[in-house]
Amino acid sequence: MGEAAALVIEPTRRMERWTARVGGAEAIFSCAPLVEDHTAARALPRVWAGRGLGVPAQDLPGLVAALGEVMKTPLYWRSRQPVADAPVWSAPRPDPDDGFVYVAGPCGRLDDTVGYRPVYTFTIALTDMRDLRIRLTAHLGK
Repeated sequence: MGEAAALVIEPTRRMERWTARVGGAEAIFSCAPLVEDHTAARALPRVWAGRGLGVPAQDLPGLVAALGEVMKTPLYWRSRQPVADAPVWSAPRPDPDDGFVYVAGPCGRLDDTVGYRPVYTFTIALTDMRDLRIRLTAHLGK
């Protein structure tokens, strides 16, 4: 994503710790850690490149709000495909042991890493965003 072409979404109160930048065919999401020390990795989103996303349960409402803000942009609407959307994300799976909610789907860029890793930022293709928002919203019971 070129920096000059990126659209920065100003954070709203509902987005909480999340920020987003949109450009090209994807959005980059960032979640600021609550603490800046060796324990920050426990609260960061987790990505299994090209395979899934894990988000602390308390951060889900902010991510859903950030997805909604991205979906309001003209870049999102220009990326929409005219054919019917096929689901690309799994149903959210909460893990009570670590307090995260996991969804399998095309998050991040596929690479050779295995397993979920803490990240400060991750990408989601604009064409894959609607299904993720629907699934997370349903999980939250809204």
